[in-house]
Amino acid sequence: MKCVAVIDTMFSRVDMGRIAKDVLERELPGYKIKRITVPGIKDLPGAARRAWDSGCTAAITLGWVGKREADRISYLAMSTGLIVLQVITGMTVIDVTVHEDEAERADDLKRIALERARDHAHNLAMMLRNPEALTKRAGQGVRQGYPDVGPI
Repeated sequence: MKCVAVIDTMFSRVDMGRIAKDVLERELPGYKIKRITVPGIKDLPGAARRAWDSGCTAAITLGWVGKREADRISYLAMSTGLIVLQVITGMTVIDVTVHEDEAERADDLKRIALERARDHAHNLAMMLRNPEALTKRAGQGVRQGYPDVGPI
């Protein structure tokens, strides 16, 4: 059975993992969807590697980045780790991150997080079912968590 990992963090202020898992279970009925939760974003690359080692060929990672400079540096380290993992293993990894400084109000952050998790989980499902499906949307200014801006 094909396996996809949904990897989220305890630091997140919204349960994006539940949303992503629900979308993937609905859109990838022949797949095992394995949810893994880690403390924070720096733990995501290691969890994704362990998911690869256990047979998952794709993952969606869902992280939350605080407002401090140290948080942004942690995000950069995490992102680099996920990129290296993809290059070394060939694993498909969709990184979904909400930065706490994206919005002032908590309800706006929640909306961004839920929409981004849902949209990226849908993107991952499309990539796995039909890799050419996203090509139709290339150059269209499509955004996750914000309204699309359209092509120019």
